[in-house]
Amino acid sequence: MAKLRVRGRIFFSRLFYYCLAAIILTIAFGQFNELFFILGTLGLGLLGAVIILDIILLFYVQRDAIEANREIDEKFSNGDLNKIQLFFANNYRFPVRLSIIDEIPVQFQQRNFNLKLMLTPGQSERISYDLRPVERGEYHFGALNILVQSPLRIIVRRWTKAENQMAKVYPSFKEMKQFEMMAISNRLTEFGIKKVRKLGHQMEFDQIRDYIKGDDIRTINWKATARRNHLMVNQYREEKSQQVISIIDLGRAMKMPFEGMTLLDYAINTSLVMSKIAMLKEDKAGLITFNNEIRTVVPPQRSGKQMQIIMEALYNQLTGFQEPNLRALYTTIRRQVHHRSLLIIYTNFESLSSAKRQIPMLQKMAKDHLVMVVFFENTELRKLTEDKATDMEGIYVKTIAEKFAYDKKLVVHELERHGVHTILTEPGKLTVETINKYLELKARGLI
Repeated sequence: MAKLRVRGRIFFSRLFYYCLAAIILTIAFGQFNELFFILGTLGLGLLGAVIILDIILLFYVQRDAIEANREIDEKFSNGDLNKIQLFFANNYRFPVRLSIIDEIPVQFQQRNFNLKLMLTPGQSERISYDLRPVERGEYHFGALNILVQSPLRIIVRRWTKAENQMAKVYPSFKEMKQFEMMAISNRLTEFGIKKVRKLGHQMEFDQIRDYIKGDDIRTINWKATARRNHLMVNQYREEKSQQVISIIDLGRAMKMPFEGMTLLDYAINTSLVMSKIAMLKEDKAGLITFNNEIRTVVPPQRSGKQMQIIMEALYNQLTGFQEPNLRALYTTIRRQVHHRSLLIIYTNFESLSSAKRQIPMLQKMAKDHLVMVVFFENTELRKLTEDKATDMEGIYVKTIAEKFAYDKKLVVHELERHGVHTILTEPGKLTVETINKYLELKARGLI
Protein backbone atom coordinates (compact mmCIF):
# COMPACT_ATOMS: atom_id res chain seq x y z
CA MET A 1 0.00 0.00 0.00
CA ALA A 2 1.58 3.29 -1.09
CA LYS A 3 1.56 6.26 1.25
CA LEU A 4 0.27 9.69 0.22
CA ARG A 5 2.78 12.41 -0.55
CA VAL A 6 1.04 15.76 -1.03
CA ARG A 7 1.67 19.24 -2.25
CA GLY A 8 -0.87 22.00 -1.96
CA ARG A 9 -2.28 23.87 -4.93
CA ILE A 10 -4.96 26.50 -4.94
CA PHE A 11 -7.96 26.87 -7.23
CA PHE A 12 -11.13 28.93 -7.15
CA SER A 13 -14.48 27.15 -6.96
CA ARG A 14 -17.53 27.83 -9.10
CA LEU A 15 -19.12 29.65 -6.15
CA PHE A 16 -16.24 32.15 -6.23
CA TYR A 17 -16.94 32.99 -9.87
CA TYR A 18 -20.68 33.30 -9.24
CA CYS A 19 -20.01 35.70 -6.36
CA LEU A 20 -17.47 37.67 -8.42
CA ALA A 21 -19.92 37.94 -11.33
CA ALA A 22 -22.63 39.22 -8.96
CA ILE A 23 -20.23 41.82 -7.49
CA ILE A 24 -19.16 43.06 -10.94
CA LEU A 25 -22.79 43.35 -12.01
CA THR A 26 -23.66 45.28 -8.82
CA ILE A 27 -20.73 47.70 -9.32
CA ALA A 28 -21.81 48.20 -12.94
CA PHE A 29 -25.29 49.23 -11.75
CA GLY A 30 -23.47 51.72 -9.51
CA GLN A 31 -23.13 53.94 -12.61
CA PHE A 32 -26.84 54.62 -12.24
CA ASN A 33 -27.25 54.43 -8.47
CA GLU A 34 -24.47 55.07 -5.94
CA LEU A 35 -26.02 52.55 -3.51
CA PHE A 36 -25.21 49.68 -5.88
CA PHE A 37 -21.60 50.87 -6.10
CA ILE A 38 -21.31 50.91 -2.28
CA LEU A 39 -22.88 47.41 -2.01
CA GLY A 40 -20.58 46.06 -4.71
CA THR A 41 -17.49 47.51 -3.02
CA LEU A 42 -18.53 46.01 0.33
CA GLY A 43 -19.19 42.66 -1.36
CA LEU A 44 -15.75 42.75 -2.96
CA GLY A 45 -14.11 43.40 0.38
CA LEU A 46 -16.14 40.63 2.00
CA LEU A 47 -15.19 38.19 -0.76
CA GLY A 48 -11.50 39.04 -0.25
CA ALA A 49 -11.83 38.43 3.51
CA VAL A 50 -13.56 35.06 2.89
CA ILE A 51 -10.80 34.06 0.46
CA ILE A 52 -8.09 34.80 3.05
CA LEU A 53 -10.04 32.92 5.75
CA ASP A 54 -10.61 29.94 3.45
CA ILE A 55 -6.90 29.80 2.56
CA ILE A 56 -5.97 29.81 6.23
CA LEU A 57 -8.45 27.03 6.98
CA LEU A 58 -7.29 24.79 4.12
CA PHE A 59 -3.54 25.44 4.17
CA TYR A 60 -2.40 26.58 7.59
CA VAL A 61 -4.75 25.22 10.26
CA GLN A 62 -3.44 21.67 10.10
CA ARG A 63 -0.81 19.80 8.12
CA ASP A 64 -1.44 16.37 6.62
CA ALA A 65 -5.12 17.10 7.01
CA ILE A 66 -6.17 14.63 4.30
CA GLU A 67 -4.97 11.03 4.28
CA ALA A 68 -5.55 8.93 1.20
CA ASN A 69 -4.30 5.87 -0.61
CA ARG A 70 -5.24 3.57 -3.47
CA GLU A 71 -5.31 -0.19 -2.98
CA ILE A 72 -5.04 -2.41 -6.07
CA ASP A 73 -4.17 -6.04 -6.63
CA GLU A 74 -0.85 -6.85 -8.26
CA LYS A 75 -2.72 -8.99 -10.82
CA PHE A 76 -5.90 -8.13 -12.69
CA SER A 77 -8.11 -10.73 -14.36
CA ASN A 78 -8.66 -10.10 -18.07
CA GLY A 79 -12.30 -9.72 -19.12
CA ASP A 80 -13.53 -9.58 -15.50
CA LEU A 81 -14.44 -6.76 -13.11
CA ASN A 82 -11.49 -5.91 -10.85
CA LYS A 83 -12.03 -3.84 -7.73
CA ILE A 84 -9.98 -0.74 -6.90
CA GLN A 85 -10.36 0.58 -3.36
CA LEU A 86 -9.71 4.18 -2.27
CA PHE A 87 -9.25 5.17 1.37
CA PHE A 88 -9.74 8.73 2.68
CA ALA A 89 -9.53 10.26 6.17
CA ASN A 90 -10.38 13.84 7.22
CA ASN A 91 -8.05 15.28 9.89
CA TYR A 92 -9.48 18.82 9.58
CA ARG A 93 -11.55 20.16 12.45
CA PHE A 94 -14.42 20.94 10.12
CA PRO A 95 -16.37 18.97 7.46
CA VAL A 96 -14.94 18.93 3.96
CA ARG A 97 -16.16 18.16 0.45
CA LEU A 98 -13.93 15.94 -1.67
CA SER A 99 -13.89 15.65 -5.42
CA ILE A 100 -11.73 12.66 -6.40
CA ILE A 101 -10.11 12.30 -9.82
CA ASP A 102 -8.17 9.07 -10.22
CA GLU A 103 -5.84 8.86 -13.21
CA ILE A 104 -6.70 5.36 -14.36
CA PRO A 105 -4.62 3.52 -17.02
CA VAL A 106 -4.77 4.85 -20.57
CA GLN A 107 -6.07 1.49 -21.86
CA PHE A 108 -9.53 2.35 -20.48
CA GLN A 109 -9.71 5.74 -22.25
CA GLN A 110 -11.86 7.31 -19.52
CA ARG A 111 -11.61 11.08 -19.23
CA ASN A 112 -14.63 11.80 -17.06
CA PHE A 113 -13.70 9.95 -13.87
CA ASN A 114 -14.95 11.91 -10.84
CA LEU A 115 -16.17 10.73 -7.42
CA LYS A 116 -17.77 12.94 -4.76
CA LEU A 117 -17.44 12.46 -1.01
CA MET A 118 -18.38 14.33 2.19
CA LEU A 119 -16.32 13.77 5.35
CA THR A 120 -17.02 15.06 8.84
CA PRO A 121 -14.14 15.93 11.23
CA GLY A 122 -12.11 12.80 12.03
CA GLN A 123 -14.16 10.61 9.67
CA SER A 124 -12.56 8.02 7.39
CA GLU A 125 -14.23 6.42 4.41
CA ARG A 126 -13.43 3.62 1.98
CA ILE A 127 -14.96 3.68 -1.48
CA SER A 128 -14.40 1.41 -4.48
CA TYR A 129 -14.99 1.19 -8.19
CA ASP A 130 -14.56 -1.55 -10.81
CA LEU A 131 -12.47 -1.74 -13.96
CA ARG A 132 -12.80 -4.36 -16.70
CA PRO A 133 -9.62 -4.75 -18.77
CA VAL A 134 -9.96 -6.36 -22.19
CA GLU A 135 -6.30 -6.92 -23.06
CA ARG A 136 -3.34 -8.40 -21.23
CA GLY A 137 -0.26 -6.44 -20.23
CA GLU A 138 0.92 -3.79 -17.79
CA TYR A 139 -1.58 -1.15 -16.61
CA HIS A 140 -0.14 2.00 -15.02
CA PHE A 141 -2.16 4.17 -12.65
CA GLY A 142 -1.21 7.85 -12.44
CA ALA A 143 -1.88 10.41 -9.71
CA LEU A 144 -4.79 10.31 -7.29
CA ASN A 145 -6.04 13.91 -7.23
CA ILE A 146 -8.18 15.03 -4.29
CA LEU A 147 -9.86 18.44 -4.52
CA VAL A 148 -10.85 19.65 -1.03
CA GLN A 149 -13.32 22.40 -0.07
CA SER A 150 -14.07 23.80 3.37
CA PRO A 151 -17.62 24.82 4.40
CA LEU A 152 -16.92 28.28 2.90
CA ARG A 153 -16.58 26.63 -0.55
CA ILE A 154 -14.63 29.49 -2.14
CA ILE A 155 -11.15 27.99 -2.39
CA VAL A 156 -10.25 24.50 -3.60
CA ARG A 157 -7.05 22.84 -2.43
CA ARG A 158 -5.65 19.96 -4.45
CA TRP A 159 -3.83 17.10 -2.80
CA THR A 160 -1.97 14.81 -5.16
CA LYS A 161 -0.71 11.30 -4.67
CA ALA A 162 2.63 11.50 -6.44
CA GLU A 163 3.54 7.81 -6.60
CA ASN A 164 2.41 5.72 -9.58
CA GLN A 165 1.18 2.14 -9.31
CA MET A 166 1.19 -0.73 -11.80
CA ALA A 167 -0.92 -3.86 -12.16
CA LYS A 168 -0.41 -6.76 -14.57
CA VAL A 169 -3.46 -8.08 -16.41
CA TYR A 170 -3.33 -11.88 -16.65
CA PRO A 171 -5.70 -14.33 -18.39
CA SER A 172 -8.99 -14.69 -16.58
CA PHE A 173 -7.92 -16.43 -13.36
CA LYS A 174 -11.20 -15.34 -11.75
CA GLU A 175 -13.17 -17.42 -14.24
CA MET A 176 -10.74 -20.30 -13.62
CA LYS A 177 -11.33 -20.12 -9.86
CA GLN A 178 -15.11 -20.04 -10.35
CA PHE A 179 -15.06 -23.19 -12.46
CA GLU A 180 -12.60 -24.80 -10.04
CA MET A 181 -14.88 -24.20 -7.05
CA MET A 182 -17.91 -25.45 -8.95
CA ALA A 183 -16.03 -28.56 -10.10
CA ILE A 184 -14.89 -29.36 -6.56
CA SER A 185 -18.45 -29.00 -5.21
CA ASN A 186 -20.01 -30.83 -8.22
CA ARG A 187 -22.03 -27.73 -9.19
CA LEU A 188 -20.73 -27.23 -12.74
CA THR A 189 -24.30 -27.51 -14.07
CA GLU A 190 -24.91 -24.00 -12.72
CA PHE A 191 -22.55 -22.72 -15.43
CA GLY A 192 -24.31 -24.74 -18.14
CA ILE A 193 -21.97 -27.75 -17.98
CA LYS A 194 -23.99 -30.85 -18.88
CA LYS A 195 -24.00 -34.04 -16.87
CA VAL A 196 -22.76 -36.71 -19.25
CA ARG A 197 -23.72 -40.35 -18.74
CA LYS A 198 -20.68 -42.60 -18.96
CA LEU A 199 -20.86 -45.00 -21.85
CA GLY A 200 -19.44 -48.51 -21.79
CA HIS A 201 -16.74 -49.61 -19.35
CA GLN A 202 -13.67 -47.79 -18.23
CA MET A 203 -10.49 -49.80 -18.71
CA GLU A 204 -8.44 -48.75 -15.67
CA PHE A 205 -8.74 -51.37 -12.91
CA ASP A 206 -9.41 -50.07 -9.39
CA GLN A 207 -10.22 -52.95 -7.00
CA ILE A 208 -12.14 -56.20 -6.41
CA ARG A 209 -15.17 -55.85 -4.14
CA ASP A 210 -18.31 -57.70 -3.09
CA TYR A 211 -21.13 -57.92 -5.57
CA ILE A 212 -23.99 -55.48 -4.94
CA LYS A 213 -27.42 -55.86 -6.48
CA GLY A 214 -27.47 -53.86 -9.71
CA ASP A 215 -23.80 -54.36 -10.60
CA ASP A 216 -23.07 -55.33 -14.19
CA ILE A 217 -22.72 -59.13 -14.28
CA ARG A 218 -20.04 -58.77 -16.95
CA THR A 219 -17.66 -57.45 -14.27
CA ILE A 220 -17.91 -60.59 -12.09
CA ASN A 221 -14.46 -61.95 -11.20
CA TRP A 222 -15.03 -65.73 -11.24
CA LYS A 223 -11.66 -66.63 -9.74
CA ALA A 224 -12.17 -64.34 -6.74
CA THR A 225 -15.76 -65.60 -6.44
CA ALA A 226 -14.51 -69.21 -6.23
CA ARG A 227 -11.99 -68.33 -3.54
CA ARG A 228 -14.45 -66.34 -1.40
CA ASN A 229 -17.47 -68.55 -2.10
CA HIS A 230 -19.63 -65.50 -2.89
CA LEU A 231 -19.89 -63.17 -5.83
CA MET A 232 -17.03 -60.70 -6.33
CA VAL A 233 -16.79 -58.06 -9.06
CA ASN A 234 -14.02 -56.03 -10.63
CA GLN A 235 -14.40 -52.28 -10.10
CA TYR A 236 -13.04 -49.95 -12.74
CA ARG A 237 -12.47 -46.23 -12.55
CA GLU A 238 -12.27 -43.38 -15.00
CA GLU A 239 -8.95 -43.39 -16.78
CA LYS A 240 -6.56 -40.76 -15.44
CA SER A 241 -3.22 -39.18 -16.26
CA GLN A 242 -4.27 -38.57 -19.86
CA GLN A 243 -2.64 -35.63 -21.66
CA VAL A 244 -4.75 -32.58 -22.56
CA ILE A 245 -2.86 -30.01 -24.63
CA SER A 246 -4.34 -26.59 -25.46
CA ILE A 247 -3.04 -25.38 -28.83
CA ILE A 248 -3.66 -21.69 -29.62
CA ASP A 249 -3.43 -20.14 -33.07
CA LEU A 250 -1.81 -16.67 -32.88
CA GLY A 251 -2.51 -15.83 -36.53
CA ARG A 252 -4.39 -12.87 -37.94
CA ALA A 253 -7.79 -14.57 -37.82
CA MET A 254 -7.60 -14.53 -34.01
CA LYS A 255 -7.30 -10.74 -33.94
CA MET A 256 -11.02 -10.26 -34.61
CA PRO A 257 -12.81 -8.43 -31.76
CA PHE A 258 -15.91 -9.47 -29.82
CA GLU A 259 -17.28 -7.25 -27.00
CA GLY A 260 -13.97 -5.45 -26.64
CA MET A 261 -11.77 -8.56 -26.46
CA THR A 262 -10.00 -10.37 -29.29
CA LEU A 263 -10.76 -13.99 -30.13
CA LEU A 264 -7.25 -14.77 -28.92
CA ASP A 265 -8.06 -13.52 -25.42
CA TYR A 266 -11.22 -15.66 -25.33
CA ALA A 267 -9.13 -18.67 -26.38
CA ILE A 268 -6.48 -17.89 -23.75
CA ASN A 269 -9.06 -17.55 -20.95
CA THR A 270 -10.73 -20.83 -21.97
CA SER A 271 -7.45 -22.73 -22.25
CA LEU A 272 -6.54 -21.61 -18.72
CA VAL A 273 -9.87 -22.92 -17.38
CA MET A 274 -9.58 -26.13 -19.41
CA SER A 275 -6.08 -26.78 -18.04
CA LYS A 276 -7.39 -26.43 -14.49
CA ILE A 277 -10.42 -28.66 -15.10
CA ALA A 278 -8.19 -31.31 -16.73
CA MET A 279 -5.88 -31.31 -13.71
CA LEU A 280 -8.87 -31.59 -11.36
CA LYS A 281 -9.86 -34.66 -13.39
CA GLU A 282 -6.31 -35.95 -12.69
CA ASP A 283 -5.19 -35.48 -16.27
CA LYS A 284 -2.02 -33.71 -17.41
CA ALA A 285 -2.30 -30.22 -18.90
CA GLY A 286 0.02 -28.71 -21.51
CA LEU A 287 0.16 -25.75 -23.88
CA ILE A 288 1.40 -24.94 -27.40
CA THR A 289 1.07 -21.58 -29.19
CA PHE A 290 1.94 -20.98 -32.84
CA ASN A 291 1.48 -18.78 -35.88
CA ASN A 292 3.95 -19.04 -38.77
CA GLU A 293 6.25 -20.82 -36.29
CA ILE A 294 6.03 -22.42 -32.88
CA ARG A 295 6.05 -19.76 -30.14
CA THR A 296 5.57 -21.61 -26.85
CA VAL A 297 5.65 -25.22 -25.72
CA VAL A 298 4.71 -26.23 -22.16
CA PRO A 299 4.98 -30.05 -21.84
CA PRO A 300 1.95 -31.77 -20.22
CA GLN A 301 2.42 -32.17 -16.47
CA ARG A 302 0.31 -32.44 -13.36
CA SER A 303 2.71 -30.83 -10.89
CA GLY A 304 1.71 -28.18 -8.38
CA LYS A 305 3.49 -25.44 -10.35
CA GLN A 306 2.02 -26.34 -13.74
CA MET A 307 -0.87 -23.86 -13.61
CA GLN A 308 1.46 -20.98 -12.75
CA ILE A 309 3.77 -21.97 -15.62
CA ILE A 310 0.81 -22.05 -18.04
CA MET A 311 -0.51 -18.69 -16.79
CA GLU A 312 2.87 -16.98 -17.20
CA ALA A 313 3.19 -18.44 -20.70
CA LEU A 314 -0.29 -17.23 -21.68
CA TYR A 315 0.36 -13.74 -20.29
CA ASN A 316 2.90 -12.96 -23.01
CA GLN A 317 1.01 -14.24 -26.06
CA LEU A 318 0.25 -11.73 -28.84
CA THR A 319 -1.56 -12.03 -32.14
CA GLY A 320 0.26 -11.30 -35.37
CA PHE A 321 -0.69 -11.03 -39.01
CA GLN A 322 0.97 -14.26 -40.15
CA GLU A 323 -0.80 -17.27 -41.60
CA PRO A 324 -0.80 -20.22 -39.15
CA ASN A 325 1.68 -22.95 -40.06
CA LEU A 326 0.09 -26.31 -39.18
CA ARG A 327 2.98 -28.18 -40.76
CA ALA A 328 5.34 -26.77 -38.11
CA LEU A 329 2.74 -27.65 -35.45
CA TYR A 330 2.47 -31.22 -36.72
CA THR A 331 6.27 -31.61 -36.71
CA THR A 332 6.51 -30.31 -33.13
CA ILE A 333 3.79 -32.67 -31.92
CA ARG A 334 5.45 -35.65 -33.63
CA ARG A 335 8.77 -34.83 -31.96
CA GLN A 336 7.66 -33.77 -28.48
CA VAL A 337 4.30 -35.45 -27.76
CA HIS A 338 5.00 -39.18 -27.53
CA HIS A 339 1.75 -40.36 -25.89
CA ARG A 340 -1.74 -40.22 -27.30
CA SER A 341 -3.27 -36.92 -26.20
CA LEU A 342 -6.33 -34.73 -26.55
CA LEU A 343 -5.29 -31.78 -28.72
CA ILE A 344 -7.66 -28.81 -28.34
CA ILE A 345 -6.83 -26.43 -31.20
CA TYR A 346 -8.27 -22.89 -30.85
CA THR A 347 -8.35 -21.26 -34.26
CA ASN A 348 -10.76 -19.56 -36.64
CA PHE A 349 -11.95 -20.31 -40.18
CA GLU A 350 -13.78 -17.60 -42.12
CA SER A 351 -14.26 -19.69 -45.25
CA LEU A 352 -14.43 -23.30 -46.41
CA SER A 353 -11.37 -22.86 -48.62
CA SER A 354 -9.20 -21.73 -45.66
CA ALA A 355 -10.34 -24.80 -43.69
CA LYS A 356 -9.57 -27.18 -46.57
CA ARG A 357 -5.99 -25.92 -46.66
CA GLN A 358 -5.53 -27.02 -43.03
CA ILE A 359 -7.45 -30.33 -43.12
CA PRO A 360 -4.56 -32.53 -44.38
CA MET A 361 -2.38 -31.61 -41.38
CA LEU A 362 -5.29 -31.99 -38.95
CA GLN A 363 -6.02 -35.40 -40.44
CA LYS A 364 -2.42 -36.47 -39.89
CA MET A 365 -2.57 -35.39 -36.24
CA ALA A 366 -5.85 -37.28 -35.78
CA LYS A 367 -4.11 -40.55 -36.67
CA ASP A 368 -2.01 -40.46 -33.48
CA HIS A 369 -4.08 -38.20 -31.21
CA LEU A 370 -7.64 -37.16 -30.45
CA VAL A 371 -8.00 -33.78 -32.18
CA MET A 372 -10.67 -31.23 -31.27
CA VAL A 373 -10.83 -28.01 -33.29
CA VAL A 374 -12.57 -25.03 -31.68
CA PHE A 375 -13.47 -22.08 -33.90
CA PHE A 376 -15.84 -19.15 -33.67
CA GLU A 377 -19.26 -18.25 -34.97
CA ASN A 378 -19.47 -14.73 -36.41
CA THR A 379 -22.27 -13.23 -34.31
CA GLU A 380 -22.48 -10.09 -36.48
CA LEU A 381 -23.24 -12.24 -39.52
CA ARG A 382 -25.94 -14.04 -37.58
CA LYS A 383 -27.58 -10.71 -36.74
CA LEU A 384 -27.57 -9.82 -40.44
CA THR A 385 -29.22 -13.11 -41.36
CA GLU A 386 -31.93 -12.57 -38.74
CA ASP A 387 -32.70 -8.98 -39.80
CA LYS A 388 -35.50 -8.44 -42.28
CA ALA A 389 -34.41 -7.06 -45.65
CA THR A 390 -36.37 -3.95 -46.68
CA ASP A 391 -34.65 -3.05 -49.96
CA MET A 392 -32.49 -4.56 -52.69
CA GLU A 393 -29.24 -3.72 -50.92
CA GLY A 394 -30.54 -5.42 -47.75
CA ILE A 395 -31.37 -8.56 -49.77
CA TYR A 396 -27.81 -8.70 -51.17
CA VAL A 397 -26.25 -8.19 -47.71
CA LYS A 398 -28.48 -10.82 -46.14
CA THR A 399 -27.73 -13.33 -48.90
CA ILE A 400 -23.96 -12.88 -48.54
CA ALA A 401 -24.23 -13.18 -44.76
CA GLU A 402 -26.22 -16.39 -45.07
CA LYS A 403 -23.58 -17.82 -47.43
CA PHE A 404 -20.77 -17.10 -44.95
CA ALA A 405 -22.82 -18.62 -42.10
CA TYR A 406 -23.50 -21.70 -44.23
CA ASP A 407 -19.77 -22.01 -45.01
CA LYS A 408 -19.08 -22.26 -41.28
CA LYS A 409 -21.45 -25.23 -41.04
CA LEU A 410 -19.78 -26.82 -44.05
CA VAL A 411 -16.42 -26.47 -42.28
CA VAL A 412 -17.83 -28.39 -39.28
CA HIS A 413 -19.13 -31.14 -41.58
CA GLU A 414 -15.84 -31.35 -43.49
CA LEU A 415 -13.71 -31.58 -40.34
CA GLU A 416 -15.88 -34.24 -38.73
CA ARG A 417 -15.87 -36.21 -41.99
CA HIS A 418 -12.08 -36.46 -41.65
CA GLY A 419 -12.24 -37.66 -38.04
CA VAL A 420 -11.68 -34.29 -36.32
CA HIS A 421 -14.02 -33.37 -33.44
CA THR A 422 -15.33 -29.85 -33.85
CA ILE A 423 -16.89 -27.04 -31.81
CA LEU A 424 -18.45 -24.01 -33.53
CA THR A 425 -19.45 -21.53 -30.84
CA GLU A 426 -19.97 -17.90 -29.92
CA PRO A 427 -16.95 -16.39 -28.12
CA GLY A 428 -19.03 -15.76 -25.00
CA LYS A 429 -19.98 -19.46 -24.73
CA LEU A 430 -16.53 -20.80 -25.56
CA THR A 431 -15.55 -22.01 -22.08
CA VAL A 432 -18.78 -23.88 -21.37
CA GLU A 433 -18.92 -25.51 -24.81
CA THR A 434 -15.28 -26.65 -24.60
CA ILE A 435 -15.64 -28.16 -21.12
CA ASN A 436 -18.84 -29.94 -22.18
CA LYS A 437 -17.06 -31.49 -25.16
CA TYR A 438 -14.07 -32.54 -23.03
CA LEU A 439 -16.33 -34.24 -20.47
CA GLU A 440 -18.27 -35.92 -23.28
CA LEU A 441 -15.11 -37.34 -24.86
CA LYS A 442 -13.89 -38.49 -21.46
CA ALA A 443 -17.21 -40.19 -20.67
CA ARG A 444 -17.10 -42.01 -24.01
CA GLY A 445 -13.65 -43.33 -23.15
CA LEU A 446 -12.05 -41.70 -26.18
CA ILE A 447 -9.33 -39.99 -24.16
